[in-house]
Amino acid sequence: MKKRISLALQGGGALGAYTWGALDRLLEDERIEFAAVSGTSAGAMCAVVLADGLHEGGRDGARTKLRAFWESVAQAGQASPYRRTPMMAFLNSFKPGWAAESYLALWADVAAKFASPYDFNPLNINPLKDVLNELVDFERVRACDKMQIFLAATNVETGRVRVFERQELTADHVMASACLPQLFQAVEIDGAPYWDGGYTGNPALFPLFGVEDTRDIVIIQTHPIEREGMPRTATDITARINEINFNANLLSELRAIDFVARLMDESRLPEGRYRKMLVHNVSEGQALTPLGVGVDLNTDIGFFTNLFDTGRAAADRWLETHFDALGERSTVDLGAMFRATPAPGDSKPLR
Repeated sequence: MKKRISLALQGGGALGAYTWGALDRLLEDERIEFAAVSGTSAGAMCAVVLADGLHEGGRDGARTKLRAFWESVAQAGQASPYRRTPMMAFLNSFKPGWAAESYLALWADVAAKFASPYDFNPLNINPLKDVLNELVDFERVRACDKMQIFLAATNVETGRVRVFERQELTADHVMASACLPQLFQAVEIDGAPYWDGGYTGNPALFPLFGVEDTRDIVIIQTHPIEREGMPRTATDITARINEINFNANLLSELRAIDFVARLMDESRLPEGRYRKMLVHNVSEGQALTPLGVGVDLNTDIGFFTNLFDTGRAAADRWLETHFDALGERSTVDLGAMFRATPAPGDSKPLR
C-alpha cells in the first residue's frame, strides 16, 4: 500500500547533502509518495531539484538529478576557502569541523562582521544560481502538479516569512530562500528584498497543514535542537547560537501542532475545522558535525559524500522502524518536548 507524505526540508548550507542522502533512500522505496514539500535554503534547492527530476524521469530521474546537483555544487565550490586543500586530503586530516581551525575560515568569519556583501561582492556573484540555472528546468518544476512545493524566505523589511508556491517558482525564488545576508545581497522579488528563510521558517510547516491527502509531515533535520556540552570558544558559541536561531520557528510550529492535538483530544475544538497532524523526523539523532564556523559552507565532495551516506542510513532506519506508523500516529513525541509528562506511546522527542 502506498503512503503519501509531506516533506519538510530544513536548510543548512552544505549540510543539505544529508537531505540529498535521505531523499535518495526515500525515492528508492516505492511505497512512499510525496504529496508536498516545504523547503528552506538548501532544503529549497533540494525541493526544486527533486521536482524537476521527478517530472522529467520519475524516481530514478530525481535521484540522478539530485546527485548531479550536489556534484556540481562541489565543482563550483572548488575556489571556496572553506574547502580542504589537496595537502589536507593527502594527509587524511579532514574531519567535518575542520573549518573552525582554518585561518581562511576564521578570516572570512571576521571579515563578514566588518564588511558588507555590497562592498566585497558588488557584482553579486553567486555560483549556486549558475548551478541551478544550468541543471534545473523551472518550467518543469512549475508543471510538477503531482506535488505541491512551498519555499520559505524572509522579507527583510517586515521580518515576516514569505512562502513561494510551485506555480511561481524561478531560480530567484530559490536564491531568496537561501540568501545569507553576510555573504550575498538581498534578492528582490516583486519589489521586496528577501533574505534566507531560515530566520522565519526552517522549514515552514504551516503550508503543509492544508495538504488534503495526507496528515504526515516528515522532517529531514540538519540542525540539531539539542547538543550536549557548553560551547566555550567564540566560534563554537556563534555556531550554537545559529543552530538555536535556525530551530526557533520550527519549535514554535511544533508547539502549535501539539497544542491543537491536545485540544482535539479533549474535544475542545469544533469538529471538521482542524486536523491532527502526524509528525515524523528523519534525523541522525545527534549533531551531524562538530560546532565550528564554516562547516555549512564546506563544498568538498568528500564532505558531501559522508553526509549523503549518513542521510541514506538515517532514512533507511526510519523506514524500517516507522513506515507502519504513517497515517496512524506521530513518531515524534511532542509531549516530551513541551510538557513535563510525555504522552504515552513509543514515539521519541525531536532532537
